[in-house]
Amino acid sequence: MMQRPLLVSSLIRHADACHGDTEIVTRLTEGGLHRYTYRDSHRRARQLARVWQRLGVQAGDRVGTLAWNNHRHFEIYFATSGMGAICHTVNPRLFPEQVAYIIGHAEDAVVCFDLTFLKLVEAVAPKCPSVRHWVAMTDRAHLPASALPLLCSEDLLAAEGDGYEWPEFDELTAAALCYTSGTTGNPKGVLYSHRATLLHAYAINLPDVMGLSARDTVLPVVPMFHVNAWGIPYAAPQAGAKLVLPGPGLDGASLCELYCAEKVTITAGVPTIWLNTLAHLREKNLRLPLPHRTIIGGSAASAALIHALEGEQGIEVRHGWGMTETSPAGTINTFKAKHAGWPAERRDAVHCTQGRILPGIELRIVDEEGRELPRDGRAFGQLQARGHWVCGGYFRMPGEPQLADGWFNTGDVATLDEDGYMRIVDRTKDIIKSGGEWISSVELENVALGHPAVALAAVVGLPHPRWEERPLLVVVKRPGHDVTAEQMLDFLRAKVAKWWLPDAVVFADAIPLTATGKIYKTKLREIHAGFYMKAGGAG
Repeated sequence: MMQRPLLVSSLIRHADACHGDTEIVTRLTEGGLHRYTYRDSHRRARQLARVWQRLGVQAGDRVGTLAWNNHRHFEIYFATSGMGAICHTVNPRLFPEQVAYIIGHAEDAVVCFDLTFLKLVEAVAPKCPSVRHWVAMTDRAHLPASALPLLCSEDLLAAEGDGYEWPEFDELTAAALCYTSGTTGNPKGVLYSHRATLLHAYAINLPDVMGLSARDTVLPVVPMFHVNAWGIPYAAPQAGAKLVLPGPGLDGASLCELYCAEKVTITAGVPTIWLNTLAHLREKNLRLPLPHRTIIGGSAASAALIHALEGEQGIEVRHGWGMTETSPAGTINTFKAKHAGWPAERRDAVHCTQGRILPGIELRIVDEEGRELPRDGRAFGQLQARGHWVCGGYFRMPGEPQLADGWFNTGDVATLDEDGYMRIVDRTKDIIKSGGEWISSVELENVALGHPAVALAAVVGLPHPRWEERPLLVVVKRPGHDVTAEQMLDFLRAKVAKWWLPDAVVFADAIPLTATGKIYKTKLREIHAGFYMKAGGAG
């Protein structure tokens, strides 16, 4: 058989050759919509590769981005990786000190940024000596004044032709670099090879995963700086799906406008995005016009959210799990044929897991001594992964992560059943140990979210003078709704074990979120430190 390297450039070449007239639609940072095709995008990516050559970017160099989901960011993905350099997406929602650390640790040679992030760039630039060029992703008319010597991306492209041939090289060459969110310690870099990226794209395009096709219109709400938008920028051109990029407009109203106008059939995002979108749909009494499916990941989606999306909007919810270190997809939840005849309660129990293991990935759970536990859906232990797109080491951190017999420790506590369905019980650092028993903060949150007055809920374990730790429930109420602490506890009593019941409920205007939209439990524990100790061990 022929042996051809699995390279990122093959994806955009295929999209040009077979889906050249399929649209890519962007909501611009400057305002308005931009439309063009995969063929146009491929041409501009080739021009951009020539730009990088002119700016002295070499194979293996890092090109950083601080950017929203838009067509220019998409072009950077392919131009950079296609020429043999490394596309390094930096999360602009991190603290400036972390952004400077990440750019410095990666030694980015060029950083491209959207206008939204000019002040951030100006703040971190003095701390980033490796960066030779700061490129504003805009046209001359919108180029901002700055003390930095900025380059204009559209001017750079206009000066180059598209006569560029993608080189061939080893498929194990690095294509992209993403850093973990770094809520504890410095962020860690995960370097993705071309081979891993292509295999991941093939896997998520399987029917029981995301299942993109040339008949789909996909809108990734998950940012392109969050684990490469879960692989969608690679999977969409591979499948020939129309791509809608929402730019900075991630509020419910802006997203719903695009869903309707562009006839979106599939989306992907974290639960908090869908909670906000659902609130907008309810407020305006709207229903999305087309059959729609969504991939929800990043943190566990509650049964209440899944039922609301499916019942009120007819949206098929595919719950998923992954992490930066798994590229990220590890599991996606779709039913098997045997589930069709199951009663609703049993189907719900399956539907609310994080889904089945993807082909190309292996998962197992182990106890504290590293012994593998049974896949019976009840035993829970530390979740470990290995596979074609699983991290084997962190960028420029020799000896990290420490693999367990070739398995990566995910930091999650989970169950597995005989069909490969995985359920996250908690993060290792977030599971609550009370009186020698384990309590899942995730399951408590999901039950609390079922109360009609609750918009967002978080549970953290806090030190307790008698029980070691006890759960504290923090609740954000839905606008126009009210609930007391005792009413919340009454609601929970009927649904969880007595000893799981939080000792207290605290109401807040907002719950802190991480840079990737997850509940920031480290910050919550800081805010409520000593709560039960000061309260004299309530409960």
